[in-house]
Amino acid sequence: MYTLWRATLLALLITVATTCVGGPIALAATAKPSTEKSAAAAPANISQSLSHSYNADPAVQLGMIVKLKPKDTGTVELVTQDTIKSLLGVVVQPNESTITLTPQTTTVQQVYVATKGHFSVLVSNQNGPIKVGDIVTVSAIAGIGMKADDKQLIVLGKALTAFNGTNNVVGKVALKNQLGKSTDVSISRVSVAIDISHNPLASQATDKVPEFLSKAAIGLVDKPVSAARIYLGVVILVVSAFVAANLVYSGVRNGMVSIGRNPLSKKSIIKSLIQTVIAGLIVFIVGVLAVYLLLKA
Repeated sequence: MYTLWRATLLALLITVATTCVGGPIALAATAKPSTEKSAAAAPANISQSLSHSYNADPAVQLGMIVKLKPKDTGTVELVTQDTIKSLLGVVVQPNESTITLTPQTTTVQQVYVATKGHFSVLVSNQNGPIKVGDIVTVSAIAGIGMKADDKQLIVLGKALTAFNGTNNVVGKVALKNQLGKSTDVSISRVSVAIDISHNPLASQATDKVPEFLSKAAIGLVDKPVSAARIYLGVVILVVSAFVAANLVYSGVRNGMVSIGRNPLSKKSIIKSLIQTVIAGLIVFIVGVLAVYLLLKA
């Protein structure tokens, strides 16, 4: 009886010990996959908020849009509408990014440039008020954004907050339009989901144009062009080519006939023929120039 009692007690102690030891082990094994999942998800979040340190001129300020300086990949400068294809990102505070990359040595002003993520950007109302969801691009003011339309090739991202042109104004700048008239535009800060890409509005503007024509037009003037302008340009080019070709053909044909009828006047006929060919070339060149100006406007 005593032996049976001892055996029962020993079995109970072993069971309790096994349960106590097994509990934490089982808990740790359950928690491990959760830890691994969090670790795997972390890089994705970090990659959405990454900035890099660059040298910069004093003109480069927080919230401005910048690009790399030509022949100096360690320095940034303000981006303009003419250099928008080189758009790099927005100047941000170092502590705004999940991860920052900084050079070991710094000799001039250092700025941190974010290429992806949600950050505050300096914008103007040059192209009208900015609403939430509007696409943001570079304005006529270097380093300052504005609402995009179908005339820009590259965009910075989508606005997460609005700017109506009157509230939270941090400054004003006078701009001149094509007629030379001066207009004041207001500048403020809005939050933008930075995602540098081609302008979807620009592609929509040329959806009704054959791809080879839209690519040729964009390649010629380095900006999106409306379908109406592209088709009008094609008409002008065809008409000028037809007139030039008809002029040259008629001149050559008449010249050859005249030489056959009057060989003694060969020199004067050839001279007249050369003038006709030159006139035809001038007509064609004028047509090409007209097309360029039409698409560029």
